[in-house]
Amino acid sequence: MTTFLARAACAAAIALPVFAQTAPPLRGFTPTQYASQQALEQNFRALPDPVRARQYLEKMAAEPHHAGSPASKAVAEYAAGLFRSWGLQVQIEEFESLLPYPTSRRLEILSPTPHAARLAEPPLAADPDSSDLNQLPTYNAYSASGDVTGDLVYVNYGIPADYEELKKLGIDVKGKIVIARYGRSWRGTKAKTAQEHGAIGCIIYSDPRDDGYFQGDAFPKGPWRPAESAQRGSVMDMPLYVGDPLSPGWASEKGARRLDRSEAVTLMKIPVLPISYADAQPFLAALAGPVAPPEWRGGLPLTYHIGPGPAKVRLAVDFDWSSRPLYNVIATLPGAEFPDEWVIYGNHHDAWVNGASDPVSGAAALLETARSLAVFSQSGWKPKRTIKFALWDGEEFGLLGSTEWVEKHRDELQRKTVFYLNSDTNSNGKFGVGGSATLEAFFAQVVRDTVGPADRPASTELGPLGSGSDYVAFVHHSGIASLNMGFGAPGSGGTYHSIYDSPAWYIAFMDKDFEGSRKLSRVTGTALLRASEAPILPFEFSAVERNVRKWIAEAAKKTDVSAVITELDKLAPAAAAYEKALAAQPQLAPDRLRRLNAILLTAEQALTRPGGLPQRPWYKHQLSAPGLYTGYGSVTLPAVNESLQLGRTAEAEAGVTALVSTLAAFRGVAERATSALQ
Repeated sequence: MTTFLARAACAAAIALPVFAQTAPPLRGFTPTQYASQQALEQNFRALPDPVRARQYLEKMAAEPHHAGSPASKAVAEYAAGLFRSWGLQVQIEEFESLLPYPTSRRLEILSPTPHAARLAEPPLAADPDSSDLNQLPTYNAYSASGDVTGDLVYVNYGIPADYEELKKLGIDVKGKIVIARYGRSWRGTKAKTAQEHGAIGCIIYSDPRDDGYFQGDAFPKGPWRPAESAQRGSVMDMPLYVGDPLSPGWASEKGARRLDRSEAVTLMKIPVLPISYADAQPFLAALAGPVAPPEWRGGLPLTYHIGPGPAKVRLAVDFDWSSRPLYNVIATLPGAEFPDEWVIYGNHHDAWVNGASDPVSGAAALLETARSLAVFSQSGWKPKRTIKFALWDGEEFGLLGSTEWVEKHRDELQRKTVFYLNSDTNSNGKFGVGGSATLEAFFAQVVRDTVGPADRPASTELGPLGSGSDYVAFVHHSGIASLNMGFGAPGSGGTYHSIYDSPAWYIAFMDKDFEGSRKLSRVTGTALLRASEAPILPFEFSAVERNVRKWIAEAAKKTDVSAVITELDKLAPAAAAYEKALAAQPQLAPDRLRRLNAILLTAEQALTRPGGLPQRPWYKHQLSAPGLYTGYGSVTLPAVNESLQLGRTAEAEAGVTALVSTLAAFRGVAERATSALQ
């Protein structure tokens, strides 16, 4: 590597006339800078090593390492040691959070024929890690403790539309225990919706039609969920806020102020328990009442009845409601020219059990990206902007580690962060990405230059972000432009949140040669290089105007949005004027460049409002948020569209006013940036 950059510089100099004439544009660079930047990126993309990625995965996923456990701390220390060995600056930041572990779980049919659910995932000979010690049992974090008995009702996916269907059938779940299948929405939505309809308990199972033998061969023969596997997971009401339930809006460090548990609105008030489809079958078979509609029927060998009863069921769960430590690993590659402008790449390191896919597949790719960039930096290249790598703790419980870190450093992050890039699970299949519209043009170019035609998404438009991974506190709470990405494959969720999400399963079915890890490192490393080196930050304004115009169309059928359209008609020429000025590609003096980039850094923040969204002030972004009843799924223009969906007309009208002000502020950023360019 001693002559690596010298060779790259020579190749770039030789290629310069060709690149200058034929290279496609790179956002933020002048045409004379294309050649050297592309040479830099091409040489970087030769460095990520799939063998190393496999080593990281096998080490980090060797043992169960749920948040709050000594094993999670050990994984954090292992990653920190790797970062240090590569010459990066490293810090482990410790927080703490309410992390309930189960102390008792019981689910049984009391009558007419007694039966007790097994509630255990058996070891498999084909998977040595399935017999590891210190596995968390199957449970739903932030379920209420409780011991309830009642008639059982099958509620399909347990989403609001299913309760409307039950109402048509004259079936009321009040005072009853419901059983819902995973899918179509986030598990917390199923628990919350059951609770709001008066259910006293909620059981969630994985039906083989959605996640099992109906889709393909089950593990160990294939990647899909085996009969006795259950999906653990949090049922925190994350659409209200994420992070430690006892410290909404401020960092949960030792000695910090904390709510009483009774004040935490994100905790469920009814007991909730996940089970396997092997455990679910006798409970569903014990139901009578109407036969379920065809679209409600799963893949088990039985007639799906709705109930209620005659099965009378007892559900009893209890927890140790302790606060436990979280360990975030932050590694830094300092910028040489703009050290106070940061590009951040994060993935979580905690898992429900071993977590080979979720999250270690993504964490391994992040580590290999960091190593490859560190090799670059040791050979003479230094990034212009600071690059930070983060491995978060406590993501599985409710995005805990990342949220506490953002809440602690929010003011500094808003001043300095260019964008936050997030990954989570990864495999060797199609590439998927979502993110802030301000980054759409930038990332379309990254995909063009790094993702092969067979793996590319059908569209380079960035879908809006909802919830489900560690970007939430960055974009929705702090207004920091964010991207979430990874490669996927059929069956990649087949052992999700179970003891079978192990190296044996992952290597056999998801990424045998770890080419998916190499591909993700090439994409993320290219994005980091391009963002760190671009003289002008790569934001755009046009995609916001296009998207809002599209998203407001449905609301226009129900309320007056003419003021929004008027403001969009002002934003469109302002965005076009910025693009015209940018296309001139001026050579700006360093002080003018700093002033321009300082303006551009405020673009995403202009899309937030201090008071947040109606009835959930923690969420401040006005263009998208996780829906109150969609969970992970995004709702666009939530103060308007979701308010209308929920029949809150006054809130929707206020949302229109807020949206107009938000777009006007965003237009102001575009106009100031254009003036700075000129």
